[in-house]
Amino acid sequence: MNLSPDQPSGLTALDRPNSYIGRSVPRPNLARLTAGRGQYVSDVVLPRMVHVAFVRSPHAHARIKHIEAAQAKKAPGVVAVVTGAELAKVITPWVGVLTHLKGIKSAPQHAIAVERACWQGEAVCAVVARTRAQAEDACALVSVDYEVLPAVTDAETALDPATPVIHPELGDNLTFERTLNAGDPDKGFAQADAVVETTLVFGRHTGVTNEPRAIVTDWNPGEQRLTVYQGTQAPHMTQNLFAKHLGLEEHQVRVLTKDVGGSFGLKVHIYADEMATVALSKLLQRPVKFVADRFESFSTDIHARDHRIKAKIGVKNDGTITAFEIDDLTGIGPYSVYPRTSGIEANQVVSLVGGSYTCPNYRARARVVFQNKNVMCQYRAVGHPIATAVTEVLVDLAAVRIGMDPAELRRRNLFPDDKYPATSAAGLKFEKLSHHASLDKILAMMDYKKLRAEQADLRARGIHRGIGFASFIEVTNPSAAFYGVGGARISSQDGATLRLDATGAVFVHSGVTEQGQGAESVLAQCVATSFGVPIERVRVITGDTDNVPYGGGTWASRATGIGGEAAWQAGKALRANVLAAAASILQADPQALDIRAGVIVDADSGRERMGLDEVARVVYFRPDTLPPGIQAEFVATRHYVPRQWPFAFTNGVQASYLDVDIRTGAIKLLRHWCVEDCGTVINPQLVDEQIRGGIVQGIGAALFEHCLYDESGQLLNGNLMDYLVPMAAEMPDIDIGHVVTPTADSELGAKGCGEAGTAGAPGAVMNAVNDALCPLGGAPITTMPITPEQVLAALRK
Repeated sequence: MNLSPDQPSGLTALDRPNSYIGRSVPRPNLARLTAGRGQYVSDVVLPRMVHVAFVRSPHAHARIKHIEAAQAKKAPGVVAVVTGAELAKVITPWVGVLTHLKGIKSAPQHAIAVERACWQGEAVCAVVARTRAQAEDACALVSVDYEVLPAVTDAETALDPATPVIHPELGDNLTFERTLNAGDPDKGFAQADAVVETTLVFGRHTGVTNEPRAIVTDWNPGEQRLTVYQGTQAPHMTQNLFAKHLGLEEHQVRVLTKDVGGSFGLKVHIYADEMATVALSKLLQRPVKFVADRFESFSTDIHARDHRIKAKIGVKNDGTITAFEIDDLTGIGPYSVYPRTSGIEANQVVSLVGGSYTCPNYRARARVVFQNKNVMCQYRAVGHPIATAVTEVLVDLAAVRIGMDPAELRRRNLFPDDKYPATSAAGLKFEKLSHHASLDKILAMMDYKKLRAEQADLRARGIHRGIGFASFIEVTNPSAAFYGVGGARISSQDGATLRLDATGAVFVHSGVTEQGQGAESVLAQCVATSFGVPIERVRVITGDTDNVPYGGGTWASRATGIGGEAAWQAGKALRANVLAAAASILQADPQALDIRAGVIVDADSGRERMGLDEVARVVYFRPDTLPPGIQAEFVATRHYVPRQWPFAFTNGVQASYLDVDIRTGAIKLLRHWCVEDCGTVINPQLVDEQIRGGIVQGIGAALFEHCLYDESGQLLNGNLMDYLVPMAAEMPDIDIGHVVTPTADSELGAKGCGEAGTAGAPGAVMNAVNDALCPLGGAPITTMPITPEQVLAALRK
């Protein structure tokens, strides 16, 4: 580590009596300060918080031979220049594996690369300065001598004997492999009247959140405690990981997460530069801030969806699907991401393909391989868009082959609504779904027969429009089967603590977090309803590990189904406590009283008896007036975790209507529909907008978004000029409908809805494009994102 002259090595703020802010500055001369105004700038106390910027590797794979930082150390404002080897003395490396993903492996990853940089953008050195601009300027003065190494960039050849092994100690470039055989696939294909095979390719892309990743960390040497302000989805998870790798107890780490400007799964992982930031704070014993810029976001925020899948379906002429088969190859980065691993997405693909259909015969293989590209991990609807698109494209191709309407083919194979509980070929257990009711509803919303007639009429006039469907299932309300069983300290339960204050207002402390999805509004609704106060009298507090019950945070569409249920139960418990206290004051039976609109009333007549503020006044300030033996408890905590089912599956169906210009290949989205069954709908507006937002992200994957790399592992479009995200002007009207099938695993009956839109949209759009091109004899398009060039190429074929 290299410290600037004003940050002496070995001294802390406690060792320097003249250091007000952890930085050695001249002791203020009060006589001089009062003799003039402002001319003695050197006597002004400098800001204590510093900023870190990272020198990042320009190479996809390179050995770090030497780092020369002499000029950077002398740059204005620089506090420290820290290498990976120096920081490794403060924070330990990690390995992203889970025991229930059998055979998964990864190499230890450091906060800053120590010997090798393994992707373009990996940090190789940190520069800490008084401002971000000064830190960035000093980064440009750091000279790194690299030995460029061969880069593994093609997943197809990653396992070839001639391909270099990124981590020789692991033996090969295989991270994880899963195979599944259900029923008798060979017999199923033999019984089929038609077998359709295709290869689908999904482009790697990322989340592009409004707010980039950001973290401020403050190590207090006096308290021996680390306070972290972080944009994360899971504060208790990061608390555990920071403590573990800094050699601290969990109680020595406090994580605070306020409103986060979008996450989509990107902020549920641990990033090396964030680990480096907390380590630098402990090392320098002062607050350190890091905010990723857009270039850093594209090269270090997790990517997802990079899959090549060979797929096959067997179908009889009567429409019966006889077998599915897939072979999935996905290339991640050089490390499995910590702590949730980079094997979950492929694992989900294997589990979810064919999941909406009764076909019992299914064979699958998934291989996850290392590459010298940015790391890849869970992103909104993990695995669902891939599995749904594979399944639904196969279904549409099968319908074309046997000459059956695609909606009818689905109707003949979807799980019947009256045959639950049921189990998919992959072993997924479904409590109760509504595939047929959902399909019926979306066909009615579309006016399907009329739309097909319009399509045929327009085709006769040279206008080529397509209709595409995608049925889907969605994993929500996950139990410990997702991560806990694999050894990760990621909570599947969540809690809520409610407190009635002295004015009659209710405070809710919840373990879920607000990422912009409206979780706080839903929690307030649950409490206001179950306790009996107007919603404006409810204050929700989230994202503070010192002040909320231990919980899992926000991911996998769990905030309402799990966090909301905990809040609902806590509201009922607090209600019972308050009614008991009110009954003792009023000398009434608690069962004869109720709380309505914040007032204690007679349950039968609704006659007002006393306000909650008066009950609270007596309990808090005149408890001496309560009958002997009465001790009112105006705090209640309840926790909830699903127990009857490992997941609360939702289901639905989407449809896309679009226009394809066969002269230019341009695709214009005209209308999109989605019917989803997420159980009890707590807040209809939030649910609908969650689904719409998810659909937009799914359309982005289908038509626009793609992280492009060259053969040497260079990211070619890591900026918002070249990386295409869907814009409002390009989006169609999106109509949302619902079927309601509550889960019996909770009183609310709520399931999740946050990932449904993303799950179904890519497959529906791809099917619609192929439906538009089918009469022209073009080859089906099976690569995403679908570009005008692909459309024209398909027509030429």
